[in-house]
Amino acid sequence: MSGPLKGLKIIELTSVVLGPWAAQILADMGAEVVKVEAPFGDSNRQLGASRNPNMAALYLSNNRNKRSLVLDLKQSSARDALLAIVKDCDVFLHNNRPQVMTKFKLEYNDIKAVNENIIYCGTYGYSKDGPYGEKGALDDSIQAASGIAALNELVLGEPRYLPTVVADKTTAITVVYSILAALFHRERTGNGQEIEVPMFETMVSFVMAEHIWGEIFEPPLGKAGYTRLMSHHRKPYKTKDGYIAVLPYMNNHWKTFCEKAERQDLIEDDRFKNLSSRVKNIDDTYSETGKILATKTTQEWLDIFADTKVPVIIVNSLDDLFTDPHLEAVGFWQDFDHPTEGKLKMPGFPVKFSETPATIRKHAPNFGEHSLEILAEAGVDEETIKQMIQSKATVVSD
Repeated sequence: MSGPLKGLKIIELTSVVLGPWAAQILADMGAEVVKVEAPFGDSNRQLGASRNPNMAALYLSNNRNKRSLVLDLKQSSARDALLAIVKDCDVFLHNNRPQVMTKFKLEYNDIKAVNENIIYCGTYGYSKDGPYGEKGALDDSIQAASGIAALNELVLGEPRYLPTVVADKTTAITVVYSILAALFHRERTGNGQEIEVPMFETMVSFVMAEHIWGEIFEPPLGKAGYTRLMSHHRKPYKTKDGYIAVLPYMNNHWKTFCEKAERQDLIEDDRFKNLSSRVKNIDDTYSETGKILATKTTQEWLDIFADTKVPVIIVNSLDDLFTDPHLEAVGFWQDFDHPTEGKLKMPGFPVKFSETPATIRKHAPNFGEHSLEILAEAGVDEETIKQMIQSKATVVSD
């Protein structure tokens, strides 16, 4: 079986995590993806553990199911070759600043001139129409600009970045659903279009889904910020021998929690009598819950709540995830043999399609591994390819 996007052709000019991960998601679902890299390569090729040059962990985890083509777009022969490839593509995806695409003459109208129905997706730090449009951006700077770092100040006493590239990955998911929506529109109308997915606006939308709070009203009925999430007590609870995540959130959860903990008095307490009151008194809610959970071991609480609907789960470390019994049971972790990097462990695709399952079909490509075959497929003649290799307009892996 093939994924639901079998037959879709995507050309990707991206690096770091945002663009590569978005393209990998589409590739896992069956799309044919050509990764175009500059002569210096994707910077992620150098980041993390590695067995061989240019094949480090961060690159391997974001670039499976793709083919690699190296093009020096400063050279006209490379740009001509790219346009030849674009003629037969459905999607053009890049995460360069708009000014870079202007310099290379690879803006939407340039690509549309050779492929009228192309879906052209540019993902930037900030919308190109605003005053920040020329700014460069990486995950940390967008976490700062979008309010995520400031949210941590409320809990930790200083602005802090989340220890995950949340802006890159959230924007990557936005890229995926935006491209799919544009493809659906094209399927119905025959018309392609340009898509802009700015990280800043995406992450402000992400943050404000819950944190707009009282500011949603005009005039405001309170400050921005979902109070439950901003309590410094909101964290995994300490038990006698470790930590546990318990969330007696809904009214039925709270009632069950109090009964199982033999604290029925808290059910009638005005501070906790319903969800609204518990959120208004969130510090007290978390504090009382924490005092209760500190009286038993983690396993004792897991056993107590095992037959209830109260959300409860252990606190996994990163290492624990590799042996988590649920992930093992559903086959989440997959071993894959790479021709040069040996056996690799990879997270599987999280979504299950009953008829068109996503699969890991191709290894993350070596630098320029497919340059020759991709250029030949696009109709670039042998002599031109030889000249491109000599001028280093393209690179072929050994």
